[in-house]
Amino acid sequence: MSTKKLSNDTEDAALIKKDAKSLNDVAKQLSPSLTDKEQYLVQLPKSVRRRLLALKKLQLEATHIEADFFMEIHKMECRYHQLYSKLYEKRQQIVNGTYEPTDDDCEFPEGKYKSSLALDEFGNDVLGQLLPESANKMDNDVKGIPNFWLTIFKNVALLNDMVQPHDEPILKHLQDIKVVFLESNPMGFILEFHFSPNEYFSNSVLTKRYEMKCAPSPEDPFSFEGPEIYTCKGCVINWYKGKNVTMKVIKKQQKHRSKGIVRTVMKTLQNHSFFNFFTPPKFSDDSDADIEAEFDEEIKNLLTTDFEIGHYIRERIVPHAVLYITGEAFEDEEEYEEVEESEDAVTTDSEEAAPGAITKIAKENYKFPNTNNPNTQNECTQQ
Repeated sequence: MSTKKLSNDTEDAALIKKDAKSLNDVAKQLSPSLTDKEQYLVQLPKSVRRRLLALKKLQLEATHIEADFFMEIHKMECRYHQLYSKLYEKRQQIVNGTYEPTDDDCEFPEGKYKSSLALDEFGNDVLGQLLPESANKMDNDVKGIPNFWLTIFKNVALLNDMVQPHDEPILKHLQDIKVVFLESNPMGFILEFHFSPNEYFSNSVLTKRYEMKCAPSPEDPFSFEGPEIYTCKGCVINWYKGKNVTMKVIKKQQKHRSKGIVRTVMKTLQNHSFFNFFTPPKFSDDSDADIEAEFDEEIKNLLTTDFEIGHYIRERIVPHAVLYITGEAFEDEEEYEEVEESEDAVTTDSEEAAPGAITKIAKENYKFPNTNNPNTQNECTQQ
């Protein structure tokens, strides 16, 4: 290639670059408030923008197909839940002592799984080193698995933060947690907390209902990422007199300004308790816009946490309950703990990808709250 040819190519490239810069400058002058992406679109020829519009329509169609895909996953989940339910029922019987496992129930296929699955490998010598001297060993004739669900709640940080000391005697009566799937109209799920007869409330079952939607928003269809919890409803707890742990009574002394007479008044306040979970927060009806905005922002945060807890119980706790007793569930979650990555940190070796990661992403592909919706309904009362 001649020197003259190289020179001409260089000049042409410079002119093209200059023209592009000029177009960009014109776009900025015409619309100084536009973002870089918008400025890029403004300077595109009409024919190119038309093609992009066609691609966006294709993307919209793909989004609706994706919504159908998630609906089918939910229907499949509902069908398979029937199979799981038989196992959960047997688990409930073992936990509560109405069924005693046989040797076959406790025997794993030889050589197929790690020997660590066998809990009897922890002999008395090992237990003696692990447990404090003051620890009382359970009687071998103990019924079922005492405090099964309470132990799980105390082991899981997300739930342990909710459980107060005054909740623990009540949660010792928790016999089972069940999930009831709502297939459609609306899709969602109900958490059922089954209790044995107790001195605190007359309910045998406390429920928490979560409803989800699985359709792209007309206002922002491209933000669709899967089923989204958008509302929850609690239940009525029929507390026996003086046993409501969600409320506390405090004494306050008031002194009359002029007469100096002191009187004692009783004031009832909300108390921290796990059982507030059955009374989801509601958005404010305050006429003061500033107060309402501040209050509703707090409610959004509370509902976000509520939806996360409900989803976690349904997706993690109920299906894998025993693993939160024995510890394997925590090892699995630590393996997939989120970490911050620098922009240039790119994994290129496929062997570094965690096995089963795609499955985990698919199972966790539920968005939590649409707490921007002031019409979110939350119904529950404590009595």
